[in-house]
Amino acid sequence: MKKILAIIFTLVFAHTLLAQKGIIDSTRTTITSPDRNILCTVYQKIDEKGKKAIFYTVSYKGKAVILESELDIQLDNHLSELAMALKVDKTEKWCEDLQFVGIKTSQKDTTWKPLYGERSLIRDHYQAVNLAFKKASNADYTLEIQVRAYDAGVAIRYYFPENPKGSYYQITAENTEFALPSGTTAFYTQWAQGKYAELPLENWVDAGERPMPLRLSNGLWACLAEAQMVDYARAKFIISKTKKNTIQTALYGGVDGITYFGTPWRVIMIAESEGKLIENNDIILNLNTPNKIANTDWIKPGKIIREMTLTTEGAKAAIDFAVKRNLQYVLFDWKWYGPALTWDTDATQVKAKMDMAEIVAYGKERGVGIWLYVNLQSLYKQADEIFPLYKKWGIKGVKFGFVQAGSHRWTTWVEEAIKKCADNQLMVNVHDDWRPTGEMRTYPNLMTAEGVRGNEEMPDATHNVTLPFTRYIGGAADYTICYFDKRIKTTHAHQLAMAAVYYSPLQTLFWYDQPKASNDEPELEFWNKIPTTWDETRVIQGEISKYITTARRNGKDWFVGTLTSNEGRTLKIKLDFLPKGIKYTANIYADDSTLTSTTKVGIQRITVDSATVLDAKLLPSGGQAIWLTPLK
Repeated sequence: MKKILAIIFTLVFAHTLLAQKGIIDSTRTTITSPDRNILCTVYQKIDEKGKKAIFYTVSYKGKAVILESELDIQLDNHLSELAMALKVDKTEKWCEDLQFVGIKTSQKDTTWKPLYGERSLIRDHYQAVNLAFKKASNADYTLEIQVRAYDAGVAIRYYFPENPKGSYYQITAENTEFALPSGTTAFYTQWAQGKYAELPLENWVDAGERPMPLRLSNGLWACLAEAQMVDYARAKFIISKTKKNTIQTALYGGVDGITYFGTPWRVIMIAESEGKLIENNDIILNLNTPNKIANTDWIKPGKIIREMTLTTEGAKAAIDFAVKRNLQYVLFDWKWYGPALTWDTDATQVKAKMDMAEIVAYGKERGVGIWLYVNLQSLYKQADEIFPLYKKWGIKGVKFGFVQAGSHRWTTWVEEAIKKCADNQLMVNVHDDWRPTGEMRTYPNLMTAEGVRGNEEMPDATHNVTLPFTRYIGGAADYTICYFDKRIKTTHAHQLAMAAVYYSPLQTLFWYDQPKASNDEPELEFWNKIPTTWDETRVIQGEISKYITTARRNGKDWFVGTLTSNEGRTLKIKLDFLPKGIKYTANIYADDSTLTSTTKVGIQRITVDSATVLDAKLLPSGGQAIWLTPLK
């Protein structure tokens, strides 16, 4: 009965909105998610001056998520039109004279297997609708509003079919709106490596990063995200200057397009809890095109340590440590080829006291691969030269440093550089302000990216338990986890557990640490055993900025990480995700202030099953890690 009432309420809610003055009824279309919980309605309205605009609404189980919001994109093609002797468009708003042409509907339900990921299988299941328009003033200009409704949320983009006269398109603004229920708050950060704050929808000092989780006043959660941003300018989110409780997209700059092309997807994820947003983040991957790399045998996820002495002796010590700690890679960070922040350096030459050939050979003998950091200047100047050279050297991957991010120019440059690395069988880690939007599906040699405030800045525990619900919804992040550095602001068990909570198929461990700092701490067994890719991922419990417990399965083993904020707390950890009837050995790594060791992490080994409930007593800024393996 409750479900029927919810459907009736949803229909009444939609009908009320559409009964407003000015709606062009023939344009009205409603799309539902496969489970019928989400309803999205798109329609066109005309004002008293005869000008038109396109709007949409979204609801979940009868509750409003997005109130009436405009879909608007602004073009200025007059220079191309003049140059090609075409009719010049003189509309003030590009969408104001769009004539509705028709609607096409479609659906998809397939399952695909990623090369690696948080899950071994991903379902791509949605209902779709394309609304076609043409400009009344020039029928050569056409536009489609493309909408997909998933169980996880709604995705919308603008698509420009081929212009028969060949006019080039200059997008000057994209003003997609998200009008939200009164009382909604957003988890805001000004830049990709910034701190987060929960803010009302008013008085933001600057545009906010994506993904952006939203706490709705009606109890729901939403998250605004961007997908397939590969040939466009980055969008962030600003507060509308004219409409209350409304967020709007803001492009980094202009976009120069050649039809046919589509904009990135504007994604509205919806869930009943913040943890479900994390579990549903495959929607970002699904909105990207499938893998374009034919042979992927060389793409190998793994754990990596940074070597900082930049000497042959230090490199060999790091490789030996990697073998001991089951790490697959060693990274040589910047300055191995000389000053990195100048055009005058040469990334084909080893300037540090390192014999690269000897180091690569030493690592190969021991099953450890080598990664090299290269800064933007050398990447931009020498990409066509250094990538084939590094392949010849036997290098496994390149870490892009200090990349420019945001503009159309630098977006396309990064994507082309990733493709060039793929052509040379090199994996990639993009650092600094760049964040992925699902490109790992198309080019899985892109292993991870920064765009996160990690242990380079040594954030506190409250920040750390905000990240899974914010940055990590957008995809793998290279937090650069540490263990021995004295600047760490959390307990050591907190650092251990990050490897399970934070997803990155190239997981950096021991970022500021050197092998000589280790005293064979027994709890490092957890990092020795943990993989970096998963068959299954569950968010067991969590509240954004307070705590989280994440369980991930690889094969038959499970790895569970629990983090708390700056505040200590006691949590119950249910193991009901385990298969029934099978007993496991639970290896529990937890903070123990009574120990005399430097790291003060104790190990407890007990037998558990799916009915077990563990008590986790977490110190302030603490954590707990668990390795579960079937009892032999």
